[in-house]
Amino acid sequence: MQTQVIREYEDRLPADDPHPYRTGAWRPNRVEVDALDLEVLEGAIPADLQGVYLRNTENPLLPSLGSYHPFDGDGMLHAIHFHGGRADYRNRMVRTEGLSAELEAGEPLWAGIIESPARSQRDGWGARTRMKDASSTDVVVHAGRALTSFYQCGDLYAHDPVTLAAEGALRWEGFPAWGVSAHPKHDENTGELLFFSYAAEAPYMRYGVLDAVGRLVHQTDVPFPGPRLPHDMAFTERHIILNDFPVFWDPAKLAEGVYRPRFHRELPSRFAVMPRRGGPGDVRWFEADPTYVLHWINAYERDDEIILDGFRQEDPMPRPRPEDGPYGPLMKQVDLAAMKTRPHRYRMDLRTGKTREEPLSDLICEFPTIHGRFGGRAYRRAYAMTAKPGWFLFDGLVALDVETGATDHFAFPEGVYGSESPMAPRPGSEREDDGWVVTFVSSVRGDSSECWIFDAQRIAAGPIARVALPHRLCSGTHACWAPEIADKA
Repeated sequence: MQTQVIREYEDRLPADDPHPYRTGAWRPNRVEVDALDLEVLEGAIPADLQGVYLRNTENPLLPSLGSYHPFDGDGMLHAIHFHGGRADYRNRMVRTEGLSAELEAGEPLWAGIIESPARSQRDGWGARTRMKDASSTDVVVHAGRALTSFYQCGDLYAHDPVTLAAEGALRWEGFPAWGVSAHPKHDENTGELLFFSYAAEAPYMRYGVLDAVGRLVHQTDVPFPGPRLPHDMAFTERHIILNDFPVFWDPAKLAEGVYRPRFHRELPSRFAVMPRRGGPGDVRWFEADPTYVLHWINAYERDDEIILDGFRQEDPMPRPRPEDGPYGPLMKQVDLAAMKTRPHRYRMDLRTGKTREEPLSDLICEFPTIHGRFGGRAYRRAYAMTAKPGWFLFDGLVALDVETGATDHFAFPEGVYGSESPMAPRPGSEREDDGWVVTFVSSVRGDSSECWIFDAQRIAAGPIARVALPHRLCSGTHACWAPEIADKA
């Protein structure tokens, strides 16, 4: 392994920092490196595994103004590039306008998600405004660029997907004032990028399309009834699905300038279904039982139905217990086990306007990926992460058959935690399980990180290759696989 340190940031966090999302598995990285020809610790990298695995992590460089939430952390992008049976690794901070301003000031300037935006020292970005756009939530590759994004809206920051060279914020004429949400969807079959954004002010929701070379070709408002908190969207070959779940800012508190979410149990879940190039008058609303879905697995059309799969939360806002300690309320906000998050299916009948729903599995899991060519098409196999009860940590990887409910599960060793694990198809493959699943894992006890490669058809058998990384990665949220840049230098 040939490692070159590119930059080391000053550690400005307290030496005795007790925060559970700035210590342990969530300890931030401070060093940017290039590491070439990584050491293979076990097995061998498949020769036809060609492409790049990208992961975004919440990686705070400065203390918070007050209460810190893990999703407030500054984005750090990690990439492992596979080529000819070898692998290279790079990582870079996402140098957003907000992070650059804070580093220049030497102190935090914006309040986090569980603080009042009135505490921010400057105006800012996002659905509720006066936030820092950390660009730390998601990453997707479109038109040859890796785009990072933020879960409560902001800019899309572009990077070279292999070298991670920064290309700045991606904006276009008519770019929403509050920005674009995390989870824009890249349709591998059309090359399009489908995106949405939302705000606490009218028109509340906007949807748009970039074509295969990155040009804006469609944008429209969507008639939402008020401020909402959507996190993800889904698409089929002909439609997009946006969601209006009954977990959103309390209207009475919002009128006072307080952004406090509440589960409105008396309201239904609603889905806005519209053509991919449709407008406000084309929206059809479908209703289902009240819940919240953080992430969708996939959607597709079958006869006169739209089938939509995601992770339904039985209890979207679980209450902390006294034994959870002072960080209990924070722990419960992202405790997938306490939310009882399970795979679930919605069937929306385009003839009758009715919705049927049914569970897909009893397994607690989340953060799904599929073979990209099956996005918006009929499929059977998804890959997801099992979650450690309590703190937001992934303790295993599972393959799920969404038709039978059968699972193929691998539990990580104690103290080892993984990241969202995309499927990397074998070149030329037409089967959705023909290829590999790639993930980064971090060992708290070993103070190290590795990249693990699984045979997509035999997850429970464990990794077929383990590749050493030059330093331990902090935990984070989303990742993606990009095969189309395999031959890029």
